[in-house]
Amino acid sequence: MRQGIAVAGNLTVDYIKIVDSYPREGNLSTILTLDKSIGGAPANVSINLSKIDSSIPIQVIGVIGDDEDGQYFIDTLSRNGIDTSQIRRDYTIGTSFTDVISVESTGNRTFFHYRGANKIFSVQHFDFSKIKAKLLHMGYALLLDALDSEDDEYGTVMARVLSMAQSQGIKTSLDVVSENSDRFSRVIPPSLKYCNYFIVNELEASLTTGIPDRDSNGQLIIENMEKICRKLISMGVNDLAVVHAPEGGFAMESDGNYYIQPSLKLPEGYIKGTVGAGDAFCAGMLYSLYNGWDTKKALEIAVSAAACCLSHVNTTDGMKDISTIEEVYRTMEKRNFCNHNGY
Repeated sequence: MRQGIAVAGNLTVDYIKIVDSYPREGNLSTILTLDKSIGGAPANVSINLSKIDSSIPIQVIGVIGDDEDGQYFIDTLSRNGIDTSQIRRDYTIGTSFTDVISVESTGNRTFFHYRGANKIFSVQHFDFSKIKAKLLHMGYALLLDALDSEDDEYGTVMARVLSMAQSQGIKTSLDVVSENSDRFSRVIPPSLKYCNYFIVNELEASLTTGIPDRDSNGQLIIENMEKICRKLISMGVNDLAVVHAPEGGFAMESDGNYYIQPSLKLPEGYIKGTVGAGDAFCAGMLYSLYNGWDTKKALEIAVSAAACCLSHVNTTDGMKDISTIEEVYRTMEKRNFCNHNGY
């Protein structure tokens, strides 16, 4: 009998540098502090899941280099009780990393990313005889070169892997990286027919479907969330299309049942950082789906998990166990959509 959740995709080490100012090209600025952490969907989602419920087996799948960063990635996951046996080392390429340059006075961040071993992560790195999970989450499409590449039979290699997982009786889930490009319409649709769950933010959902998510003033077009979810189902998502935004979560089941969950109204000063809120929402959603909870409750848990994440500056330290997450939902006021076109 299958047990647990596997998370596959981008394995990245983040080098965070706080600087006094962002320099013009050719100029110098001073690095004030240095920090290091692991990042990417597998790291963020898996650690959050382990904090939500340490009794669930969590496995990470991906590729690292044979280097110090790769070992750091393994060690960090292991300290959180996560199975790293399906992380492969490649001796020809380095572990992916990102230099995160953050200006102290503004908090504005600039990213310099080395794709490294994530570029070569592909179908041969999945040994389904050793993947015992009943749910496989993949992230992030559009940032995994080999998996995003074309496949004559399935459309993309990512779609092939998701199909292989489903043939083994594994439920599949997919997340996408945010980028402003035309690649969404080419790379994402082939995978949707092999996705039980598609969990993305409002921009990614808009770019995948071609339906606007926000108006010219930057306001979320609430009524378009239902159209977007319906389009995703029509594009092939098997069971559930989920869209998350700062305003709330939106989901449609394959039979057309639609759900809206406003996000929580957080007290002034509560938000310490927004990095990782999407992955926290995703972890809450996956945990709920794994347990067979209905969509309404899953959205409640997801928005509450995201709220917990916002209480800390990094991606995982704010996450709480499931009983605390449920208490957060019960006790915190919810946002109001009543001023948004009748919702």
